[in-house]
Amino acid sequence: MSKKIAIGSDHAGFEYKTALIDFLKAAGYEVEDFGPATADSVDYPDFAHPVASNVEEGKAELGVLICGSANGVAITANKHQGIRAAIAWQNEIAALARQHNNANVICIPARFIDIELAKKIVDTFVTTEFEAGRHATRVNKIACS
Repeated sequence: MSKKIAIGSDHAGFEYKTALIDFLKAAGYEVEDFGPATADSVDYPDFAHPVASNVEEGKAELGVLICGSANGVAITANKHQGIRAAIAWQNEIAALARQHNNANVICIPARFIDIELAKKIVDTFVTTEFEAGRHATRVNKIACS
């Protein structure tokens, strides 16, 4: 069975979200789109929270969030206790976010990278596994409770 991916954006990330949905579906992933449905101006928390909740509740294995800088969606997603959202603007950062931090949401800065790099970053993120070991000890110390 393929991984289920939750995805959402704001207006700045709408075009990338649409392209990434097509990219992920073509690669065989099940993708749930949490919006928005148009490129009209929206508030990023309205879409980041549902993606984060979906991943946190185990309904999706991983999440993808896109906004202009990736900061807004990352800050919002990381308010969820079970979420480890990482901003990635390079492929290597996406790999390390999974390998060392067990990130479960990747945040893409649409205004700072091109769509082809965004696809590579998302591909790396969804195909890279957590290394555990010494990293698990550190990750287990992240939660506040």
